[in-house]
Amino acid sequence: MNLSPGGKPESGFRGQWTVLVAALLGWLFDGFEMGLFPVVARPALKSMLPGIAEQDVGRWMGIITAMFLIGAAIGGLVFGWLGDRFGRVRAMSLSILAYSLFTGVVYFAQSPAQVGGCRFLAGLGMGGEWSLGVALVMECWPDRWRPLLAGVIGAAANIGFLLVGFTAKAFPVTEESWRWMFLVGTLPALLVFFIRLFVPESKRWKSSVEERAARPIRELFEGGLKKNTLLAIALSSIALIGTWGAVEWLPLWADQMTGGTNPGAKATTIMTRSFGSIFGCILGPLVGALLGRRPAFSLLCLAAFCLCSILFRTIENYDRTFLVMVFFVGAASTSFYGWFSLYLPELFPTRVRATGQGVSYNTGRVFAAAGALTAGQLIQYFEGSYARQGATISTIYLLGILIIWFAPETRGKPLPK
Repeated sequence: MNLSPGGKPESGFRGQWTVLVAALLGWLFDGFEMGLFPVVARPALKSMLPGIAEQDVGRWMGIITAMFLIGAAIGGLVFGWLGDRFGRVRAMSLSILAYSLFTGVVYFAQSPAQVGGCRFLAGLGMGGEWSLGVALVMECWPDRWRPLLAGVIGAAANIGFLLVGFTAKAFPVTEESWRWMFLVGTLPALLVFFIRLFVPESKRWKSSVEERAARPIRELFEGGLKKNTLLAIALSSIALIGTWGAVEWLPLWADQMTGGTNPGAKATTIMTRSFGSIFGCILGPLVGALLGRRPAFSLLCLAAFCLCSILFRTIENYDRTFLVMVFFVGAASTSFYGWFSLYLPELFPTRVRATGQGVSYNTGRVFAAAGALTAGQLIQYFEGSYARQGATISTIYLLGILIIWFAPETRGKPLPK
């Protein structure tokens, strides 16, 4: 077995699987971190602010979600740059450690502002891990496996969402018991030891930086890469605004419809959505491989818009019909994240791939943060109606149907060197 200078195995068959397992676990815990607050938010805010009105719950939900997304955007840029300059594995280890520890600190928070600050810091690490893990897996596995792996990547994060639901179902989250959920969020820190001991660095990255020193930020906004970067930001923004401005509010809507008398409603809602999301994330890149990247994205946007319109404009009660629609909305609205794992690596050469993905996807999170703040304001404007807020925000998918046709078609092409 060949060893790298650091004594780690190079990316052969065993190395490929080690990389994949580490990345999948990282994305799984990413999903847990992202799904945590929507389930905990309403009881946590009511605990810290007794007597708070529903409109103010929505406002604080929007503010804290925005802080998390802005942290993720900055983290994607910083850790992506570190990954292109100093290696995928080192940067990924630091990113996982960051989001694990700062999630645990929320246990001690005494006010919504303190929760928001901790979520911002946790977002720094979470934003970096996604782009680094995608780059590492796509560079270590053969091109023919990319559509399937892209689906598995997206599914792994949604298994994390599912874990939140199972945990909250087994141990209902109430105003008295919400804090312990954040202690569970510290567990990914253990993954760092596995990554540092066993995960090999990307051979493509090492070869690329030996040939030419990486200047990631400068290259992304110069010459031929500028158009790809701006389009990737626009496409990411559309999907992320739809998710964080509308779909992530479903547990709060379920809790409102039951009047808070059924603590399990939040968990059931996020579990149902997560089952749909796992299916959608696997389907999205497979449709991209079959039809082409551009037709697939356009079709996914159309499906997400139509299904969100049905859910938010016709459902009024927490019942079986609501949960069926939540499943399909989950599948459609998160199918993009499997598609992104396939498409974004195809837009950038190896030496700037992690930064390119991090900048584009996580700048999308900045716009999603604006969407979350807007959603909070809409809750107030619509007098506490999560349905009307979701119906309004989800119209963003109509833009994606058109914008994708300005992007390059990469079906059948290898990853750029």
